[in-house]
Amino acid sequence: MAEKLTVVVVEEDRDRALGIVDALTAAEDCDVFVIGNASGLARKIAAHVPDIVLIDIDNPTRDMMEELTLASGPLDRPVAMFVSGAAGGLAQAAIEAGVSAYVVDGLSPERIKPVMDTAIARFSMVRQMRNELAETRRALEERKVIDRAKGLLMKAKGIDEDAAYALLRKTAMDQGRRVADVAEALVTASGLLG
Repeated sequence: MAEKLTVVVVEEDRDRALGIVDALTAAEDCDVFVIGNASGLARKIAAHVPDIVLIDIDNPTRDMMEELTLASGPLDRPVAMFVSGAAGGLAQAAIEAGVSAYVVDGLSPERIKPVMDTAIARFSMVRQMRNELAETRRALEERKVIDRAKGLLMKAKGIDEDAAYALLRKTAMDQGRRVADVAEALVTASGLLG
């Protein structure tokens, strides 16, 4: 990334936190903020508006996952979690909470940069897919409304589908609105009258 990153590190052990900060500043031009206590994690993370969050914890708990869900929701930023062991199936909960990278065997300084890059790339990819999915759903809903409006016009005016769409499009152009908005208004008015 060309811009200077803001990184929040969640690490309770002061010496480990200093080692992580040193490794981060050596690998990347970034502003680093350390959170030494996981209570109120969501609020503390949000206060720094970070580009990425790195969490180094021996054994994450369900409570931490809930805090993490609040802190990363609705998936506002990439989060990389470093745990010391398999943590009893919490990997799935971590991913559901918005973790972009879940690394077992803890955090080592030489792995920080590649894991950060991976977490950021994965987060960007997932965000793009979510945006595309939302756009596709919106387009599908608009298409359904336009089809309903065409059906109403075909029935009311005794015209075919092409003529009904042409009428919707002409009305939209005359009013400086989108076809979907005109169709929505027609469907709503028909429901009120009908």
